[in-house]
Amino acid sequence: MADQAAAEMAKMQVSGGSRTRKGPEVIYGEPTGTPEEIAAAEAAASAQGSKVAALKAAKKAGDASATDEAIQAEVAILKDLKATADKLKGVIEKPKGAPPKQKGKGGQPAKKEKHENAKAKKETGLGLDATVEDDFGAWYSQVVVAGELIEYYDISGCYILRPWAYSMWEQIKDFFDKEIKKEGVENCYFPLFVSSARLEAEKDHIEDFAPEVAWVTRSGQSELDVPIAVRPTSETVMYPVFANWIRSHRDLPMKLNQWCNVVRWEFKHPTPFIRSREFLWQEGHTAFTNKADADKEVRHILELYRRVYEELLAVPVIPGVKSEKEKFAGGLYTTTVEAFVPATGRGIQGATSHCLGQNFAKMFQIEYENKNGGRSMVWQNSWGCTTRTIGVAIMVHGDNKGLVLPPRVAPLQVVVVTIPNSKLSAEDSKKLNDTAKAMSDGMIDAGLRSKLDDRDNYTPGWKYNHWELKGVPLRCEFGPRDMEAGHCVVVRRDTGAKETVKLVDLPVRAKEMCEEMQADMLKRATEKRNASVVTCTSWDGFVEALDDCKMILTPWCETKESEELVKKKSQEDSDGGAAKTLCIPFIQPPLEPGTKCFITGAPATTWVIWGRSY
Repeated sequence: MADQAAAEMAKMQVSGGSRTRKGPEVIYGEPTGTPEEIAAAEAAASAQGSKVAALKAAKKAGDASATDEAIQAEVAILKDLKATADKLKGVIEKPKGAPPKQKGKGGQPAKKEKHENAKAKKETGLGLDATVEDDFGAWYSQVVVAGELIEYYDISGCYILRPWAYSMWEQIKDFFDKEIKKEGVENCYFPLFVSSARLEAEKDHIEDFAPEVAWVTRSGQSELDVPIAVRPTSETVMYPVFANWIRSHRDLPMKLNQWCNVVRWEFKHPTPFIRSREFLWQEGHTAFTNKADADKEVRHILELYRRVYEELLAVPVIPGVKSEKEKFAGGLYTTTVEAFVPATGRGIQGATSHCLGQNFAKMFQIEYENKNGGRSMVWQNSWGCTTRTIGVAIMVHGDNKGLVLPPRVAPLQVVVVTIPNSKLSAEDSKKLNDTAKAMSDGMIDAGLRSKLDDRDNYTPGWKYNHWELKGVPLRCEFGPRDMEAGHCVVVRRDTGAKETVKLVDLPVRAKEMCEEMQADMLKRATEKRNASVVTCTSWDGFVEALDDCKMILTPWCETKESEELVKKKSQEDSDGGAAKTLCIPFIQPPLEPGTKCFITGAPATTWVIWGRSY
């Protein structure tokens, strides 16, 4: 996350209290933790609070395992976690007891304002304290934990991907892997470690990555003679080997891809999925005999990335090319798909496809014998997409109830929840459960990822909120009356719309509803994104649009100096942070003759999109 966004989030977390409810003030000293450490501690406390509330609710529902001793033990853990969070925030003194009640009109107690999930949280122990509208940073920190996507780790910037998140990554991986194999790309694996000699061979490349490179300097108690780097990317790992493997034009094109992890020791405040010190990705590395073939592949791969975002994640993106200042270090040019988070007004680089030209070929002597018997240098590309995709989808679609997952990547697309009745006979109760299982099995046979939640220690209401928090697209509610009528009620996660569906039609209709929801999510997100783009032909109104959480389309002269000027002026004219170029979109409005650059007044050569960015 950008420094400014992290600072804003930290400020809100450190300041304490509610925006609308005044009471005795918490006394703060100097914070002892970083914004990320504070967010992690508060998220852990929030998750533990949900656990305590769930235990209490289970006890109330008659669950024998929810004993007083078990609850007391979890409460003790909760108190410790809250104390840790307070220490990190620099809390010196907290007022005891509830704040005085505010008076409304006529001296009557003022009505409390609650967001839509407050009631559910009170009743079930599930839900989020923060809202998207009031504190996006805190909401995001809570939802990735409460939605069971990640667990925080004791090394800053590293996160445990829980099965719910990893399953989403597998959906993306399976789609993309299938598509690149159609183009003759082969999977491989190269070592995690790279020697300093190889890493530093390409000057521009290493200068860009140098601050983020993690180094292994010791083995046991012995210092290494030569430090070994942990790969931040694999160009310098793979290309010396390319020079050995590529000898003739018959060896080309060479198309390799690896699914792996990389480490970039970010100094900015890490954010789960968006900016972490270790992340999963795929990185493709290809070599061709000519630039035309390389250019063609760059655009084809970028189109696949667009499909990942729009067809799988229901997130609209803008395909384009990066400016010279923002392109991949050492490359010829960089293409990108840029996403946008309306809730924060920030763009986010979705995935990139680079044409490296012949720069790395010259550096690593990747030559081949051409058809004429002479020697030629290869043309190279590299392209990558990461687990950032998951974070973008969460930010774009999530709401105050939790995750809202697009059906095509949701680990579970449909959950069946029975509504038992204490008056049911044992025979009818068994029939209800057997029918519900048959419903789920029928949807699995139809190709859907379905599950029957038949846990008997939780109420139906608790289950509803649990699966809403985790973002399951469809929920099938099935009770005794439904069984008698031969139907069930299907509820959509994105809109809350309910539909009564005959059991015989359920597999087909559930599949249709998933596709309808997928399309609707993309449509809504696209409308929000489009409403967040404004056009400026001069500096007037530029900063105001930035502060209004917009992206700005402007005519531009494409110089590094003008880009630096925009960054400097936007930083000076606003407290919200500097603007940068997000991309030069491939789909361009007409550029009339005589159009001037909005910042320099020089002749404009293109339209470009600016914005604040993660």
